[in-house]
Amino acid sequence: MTTTPTPDRAGLLSLAVEAAREGGRVAAEGQAGIGVLDTKSSPTDVVTEMDRSVEELIRKRLYAARPGDTVLAEYGGDDGGGDDGQGAVRWIVDPIDGTVNYLYGRGEWAVSIAAEAAGEVVAGAVAVPARGDLYTAVLGGGAFCNGEAIRAAPAVPLELALVGTGFGYESGRRAQQAEVLRSVLPRVRDIRRCGSAAVDLCELAHGRSNAYYERGLNPWDWGAAALVAQEAGARV
Repeated sequence: MTTTPTPDRAGLLSLAVEAAREGGRVAAEGQAGIGVLDTKSSPTDVVTEMDRSVEELIRKRLYAARPGDTVLAEYGGDDGGGDDGQGAVRWIVDPIDGTVNYLYGRGEWAVSIAAEAAGEVVAGAVAVPARGDLYTAVLGGGAFCNGEAIRAAPAVPLELALVGTGFGYESGRRAQQAEVLRSVLPRVRDIRRCGSAAVDLCELAHGRSNAYYERGLNPWDWGAAALVAQEAGARV
């Protein structure tokens, strides 16, 4: 009878950090003058050449370090390397979360990498290059920004809450989200929409908002950042 080795969470985080930093550096250097390569769900849901090249860079780095793992990423789907007996780890990767911001030269975009073992995210790194911020978390180990511990803001009454949200790119979903927003807006202090779920969740973890909601996200949008928020004390 064989047992699957328990992954070293600190080692997984270290690898996530290295890959996120490298991907963020490459993306930041290539942001100026970037153009639309393709679209996803609608003509406004764009993909740049850098999205795909950074994803490929991250895949290569992860597989070079752990060839037996699999990667779930936004553009390449779910695939895997060989089987080296290191344990079942799935990496959840968003090479550029906030592509429209990236396309327009804005700073609210992030490289997000999470490590999932036995169906649970156990380590994650979110690099926000334009701000020089790196958010990290290990399950049960707290949340950090640039090595400093961070905590979510204390709970407040709903009418005093600053709430983050986001919108999809398909017109029907946007219409529904607009109706939800009409209901939410009169009941809270204010709404913020930065255009990156990963950045929004890390802002929540940092105490810079009180809540965040959005419908229609994918695992790569929130995989690492949700762990950061959870470890910072937010209810996810």
